[in-house]
Amino acid sequence: MLDSLDPEERRRLLSVSRRRRFGRNEVVFHEGDPANSLHLVASGHVSIRVAMPDGNSVTVAIVGPGQTFGELALLGKQDRRAATVTALEGCETLSLQKERFDELRLGHPRLDRLLAEILADEVRRLDSRLLEFLYLPADKRVLRRLVSLARTYNNGGPDAVTVPLTQDVIASMAGTSRPTTNQALRAVEEAGVIAIGRSKIQIMDLPGLLRRAR
Repeated sequence: MLDSLDPEERRRLLSVSRRRRFGRNEVVFHEGDPANSLHLVASGHVSIRVAMPDGNSVTVAIVGPGQTFGELALLGKQDRRAATVTALEGCETLSLQKERFDELRLGHPRLDRLLAEILADEVRRLDSRLLEFLYLPADKRVLRRLVSLARTYNNGGPDAVTVPLTQDVIASMAGTSRPTTNQALRAVEEAGVIAIGRSKIQIMDLPGLLRRAR
């Protein structure tokens, strides 16, 4: 995320960030809490959940190392959190307060570009998800979410990628039902592409999964 900054700008930005640690299932912030900081994930993963009118909530994203959440807090008058963020395992973030970011922007205009890049990435992701919901069948959406999660949990090694999430979470992210999600996953499991376990899915053949998700 910080590649667009020069070394001094990165140093200044990190120097005013606060390192925070969260345990498994610990809430980072609740929907409706005051919005006053951006978080950069240093380790671990968090889920982002949004409340629905019927009282239930849906998982809209899983965020991992190198990614951010809460970026809207650095802009305008967005004074309340739009989602609840929870640590899925032991997690560490770098928290950047809006006031400190505004101070840095005065002397480092390139930080505005950094924020614009973060927001542009989020807009592209949302546009892509909207097109999926409009034009792709449910089984393709399930597989695309699994591809995205595989990339989030991939540590760069040669081994198979394990996504430690339930089918309910994947169904929520794909905007479909648990039975439909299970049916889509069983089909690729039979082809040897994935292995379904208890509260986890192991991707054995990521290129094969990519082909089936197209």
